[in-house]
Amino acid sequence: MAGIKVFGHAASISTRRVLLALNEKNLDFELVHIELKDGEHKKEPFLSRNPFGKVPAFEDGDLKLFESRAITQYIAHRYENQGTNLLPDYATNMSRYAIMAIGLEVEAHHFDPVASKLAWEQVFKSIYGLTTDQAVVEEEEANLAKVLDVYEYRLKQHKYLSGDTFTLTDLHHIPAVQYLLGTPTKKLFTERPRVNEWVTDITKRPASQKILQ
Repeated sequence: MAGIKVFGHAASISTRRVLLALNEKNLDFELVHIELKDGEHKKEPFLSRNPFGKVPAFEDGDLKLFESRAITQYIAHRYENQGTNLLPDYATNMSRYAIMAIGLEVEAHHFDPVASKLAWEQVFKSIYGLTTDQAVVEEEEANLAKVLDVYEYRLKQHKYLSGDTFTLTDLHHIPAVQYLLGTPTKKLFTERPRVNEWVTDITKRPASQKILQ
């Protein structure tokens, strides 16, 4: 049976979510580079792996998956007893698992749409030779501030967003946070004490540092 393969781009936020999960689990894998600038993700053979033409795609032996959050959840469950446990103990406390499920939804629907727009405007546009739209940055920073206010309140109660242990909820935030820490948007994290502590914690993890390399 073939090993684990990730078809994506090392700079992609979505690809990095999957790489983080694999690194937290100390799993061996192959990153198959998909060149986004050339539109490789919009052509065959990549479209046979993800018909929506977005990175990453994933293979674990005969299993083929796409959508980064689905992939990370598969990794967390399939390899639960390896490396970092990214899941709460739902067998003995189902409510903790439900809380993580809420955290995953909040990241996907409230944090990521805003954070990804800010990363696009302030990081990726320069890579593509485009000009940052400062009006968009200001609008999205106001939206992100509202989300981080909720996080600040949540982090007064627990060390991490879904409880007192690091879970997929926290992991899913890391790639976008890493990019935004290199932009003026960093201030939105640092001016909130508990958010700042949380960001420092999750971005200093060995797996987080590894994807920066």
